[in-house]
Amino acid sequence: MPKSSHQPAIRHLKKSDPVMAEIIERVGSCRMQFGKPTFHALAESILYQQLNGKAAATIFERFTIRAGDPLTPKGILKLTDAEMRGVGLSRQKTAYLRDLAEKTAAGLLEFERLPELTEEEVISHLTQVKGIGVWTAHMFLMFTLRRPDILPTGDYGIQAAIKKHYKKRKWPKPAVMEKIAKPWAPYRSIACWYLWQSLDMKTVEK
Repeated sequence: MPKSSHQPAIRHLKKSDPVMAEIIERVGSCRMQFGKPTFHALAESILYQQLNGKAAATIFERFTIRAGDPLTPKGILKLTDAEMRGVGLSRQKTAYLRDLAEKTAAGLLEFERLPELTEEEVISHLTQVKGIGVWTAHMFLMFTLRRPDILPTGDYGIQAAIKKHYKKRKWPKPAVMEKIAKPWAPYRSIACWYLWQSLDMKTVEK
């Protein structure tokens, strides 16, 4: 997505929230990157859950060598559990990826329909797969379906950034996060991108 397309969002966020305006000044231009809403992208997000980037990338590369690149339900279903475990997948991840492939092959998961669905419908559609929770659905909405107004209240990074920048003594609960994020609408996804970036910056502390 071109950088310029974020300008209305940035203007709105700066105008509506002085704390967010300060974060935007420090982080700079929005460089949010997007993927495509495909079976491959969702399988990749399941594989990457709870793994550090380097380990996940190694396992993902081994997995695609065996199952095919891009990943397809057919490519995954042709592998035995032992073959999937052999590339470094845990028993749990093997079960999750198999469930994703089986449900997609059976027509229960329809990727071509996702862009037309509401946020709630996308979450409901994706979470029928074992191993896909609301957090993964939120990430899919933000970074593949490019929905501009998602607030992943279950995300540790967003909680940490809100606690830090909005001077909260305790970890913020969803209701508190929703209240703080209200002025950001309809661009809460972009605000969240800035919050994630702010945690990586050594200059945020005053």
